Amino acid sequence: MLKYILRRLVLLIPTLLGITIVVFGVVNLAPGSPIEQKIQQLRFAGSADAEAAGSQQGTATVSKEVLDALKKQYGFDKPVHVRYWIWLKNLAKLDFGDSFTYEEPVIDVIMSKFPVSLQFGVMSLLLSYLISIPLGVWKAVKHGSRLDGVTSFILFIAYSIPSFMLAIVLIVFFAGGSFLDIFPIGGLYSDFYDEMTAGERVLDRIYHFILPLICYTIGSYTQLTLLMKNSLMEEVKKDYIRTARAKGLGEKTVYLKHALRNALIPIVTGIGGFLSIFFAGSLILEKIFQLDGIGLLSFNSILSRDYNVIMGLVFIQALLMLIGNIISDVAYVLVDPRIDFQ
Repeated sequence: MLKYILRRLVLLIPTLLGITIVVFGVVNLAPGSPIEQKIQQLRFAGSADAEAAGSQQGTATVSKEVLDALKKQYGFDKPVHVRYWIWLKNLAKLDFGDSFTYEEPVIDVIMSKFPVSLQFGVMSLLLSYLISIPLGVWKAVKHGSRLDGVTSFILFIAYSIPSFMLAIVLIVFFAGGSFLDIFPIGGLYSDFYDEMTAGERVLDRIYHFILPLICYTIGSYTQLTLLMKNSLMEEVKKDYIRTARAKGLGEKTVYLKHALRNALIPIVTGIGGFLSIFFAGSLILEKIFQLDGIGLLSFNSILSRDYNVIMGLVFIQALLMLIGNIISDVAYVLVDPRIDFQ
């Protein structure tokens, strides 16, 4: 197993190189660039100044000297492959460069948005597994009952509702829309948050978390619950479970002690994804609930062609995903020692 992990860690390097090469090439070939964005700003500012001065000229031009200075400032005076090599050398020092939009180090920009996505990512993961696994086991034990049918119907309805539509409905009905005014419409905390005690701050955070957290997690419940239920039901049909029943063991012991561990094998497939929750983000939900997180940062960076931020986000998310896959493989072995990766 140790050799397998080491081999996978070694393979991370060429995989990450391949991902960054493709993304770097795509974002640099896409129309528009930070220089063009800056030129538009200069022209707009020049036009505004001309109008303020009463000039008849409605447009402003950018001289070649200014254009060359901008290219040198942003590093676009070099070919694409040279810029990638420079970025790669800086990456070895954990330097993602400076953001063209925010004009500060990329890592600082990402870390400033990190807490929002981390909080919602961790909470959605915990709630999904803590609710879905027991519910899936319960549905497997009560398979075919009326309550099993009712919960399945509710889960499928919840799964079919788009999260952004649910967010709008919740705001309209519970956040001062046309009906009740129970929850805040958005944000992470109240305006007088700094004046609160520690306990009041915790309650205020929970108060602001409820609606967006429901929208973050609503879709994952159905998948995990039904996966847990179907996996457990498939497991109880096997011969070793029949043998356990033949020995006179109770259904609770059969399900929870013998079948559950093997039934968890498909569930651990997603365990490695827990690293990705550190950079979880949802553009639409963040816009609706006024949350300044990773999803909104990614969208704005693409619009403004902020290449350094895009590359920083892609590299970190790809690294977490690849490490998460290794963790999933290790979890397989912990759940079922019969699995042996060579």
